[in-house]
Amino acid sequence: MELIKKRNIFQLIFQSRDGLRVIKGGALFALPPLLFIISFTLGRYPVSPDLLLNVLAAKLLPLQHTWPDTVDTVVFQVRLPRIIASMLVGAALATAGAAYQGMFKNPLVSPDILGASAGAGFGAAIAIFNSFSIIGIQASSFLFGLLAVLLAYAVSSRIRHDPMLALILSGILVGTLFTSGTSLIKYMADPYDKLPAITYWLMGSLAAVAPRDVLSVIIPMLAGAVPLYLLRWRLNVLSLGEEEARALGINTGRLKFLVIVCSTLMTAAAVSICGVIGWVGLLVPHLARMLVGPNYKVLLPASILIGSSYLLLVDDLARIMAVVEIPLGILTSLIGAPFFLYLLQRSRRGWL
Repeated sequence: MELIKKRNIFQLIFQSRDGLRVIKGGALFALPPLLFIISFTLGRYPVSPDLLLNVLAAKLLPLQHTWPDTVDTVVFQVRLPRIIASMLVGAALATAGAAYQGMFKNPLVSPDILGASAGAGFGAAIAIFNSFSIIGIQASSFLFGLLAVLLAYAVSSRIRHDPMLALILSGILVGTLFTSGTSLIKYMADPYDKLPAITYWLMGSLAAVAPRDVLSVIIPMLAGAVPLYLLRWRLNVLSLGEEEARALGINTGRLKFLVIVCSTLMTAAAVSICGVIGWVGLLVPHLARMLVGPNYKVLLPASILIGSSYLLLVDDLARIMAVVEIPLGILTSLIGAPFFLYLLQRSRRGWL
């Protein structure tokens, strides 16, 4: 009898909408910490799960140090910053993509629609061409990413008849200009030194991430993510259309500007430490929308959780799939394009 009762309880949970929401929510919250722990054990230098637990516990408890110092270096100086960076970048790109898709009411919009990625790539190419340090490359990438979006916004503000279309077209034009500038720098770069470095950086990678890199992007990412999360109910109204939003007393111009600034901060910060990584900001919001629906109250948190897990998983694959580490931009494209097509075929409802 008790077994039958338990079966009935589980059937009710799985068949009810509230039960499915609880299961989905629990899975979304459990996935990032699970992948976080597993990622420490993956890589060229083997770290077994029991050894990992001892190393992590030794930071809190007075355990005897019976392992080589190399293990501490691998765990805390190499893999920890890389894991945190991949989760931050994935969450930032997914959040920016979800916000842009709602603002533009377009399912094909991604975080680089206004030229942030193209501008950041151009800034990094200039810095590498002029032999800047790692900090200089990241700073140049971040500033040029912001500059590209500001230029796109300034150009679109002069066109009155269709502001949203003007903003998209301005972003495409500005992105094209910066992409052409990057190609020109690659053409002039030393083919034995600077050109490979520029090319590899543009393909995206977290191999060179250090603890200082993680610290440098936390503030701009939080500055972009927190306002979007606090204004998520306004994004629901904005996604319905500007007229409906104005009728409810929302200043749509100010809200759109805030969304652009926050999304640009996150995108530029992400690109500045890992290069150009595509498909995350396009694919993840669609997947989150299919799982939890279009309500930004749950869509943004779901995008953050799925985005961080997705890029961490892709980065793990990049480290273990081949003898030489595969650039993240290549893997996200190879995985993202077929999976996005699968999502479009399986989706039975609109993207909004």
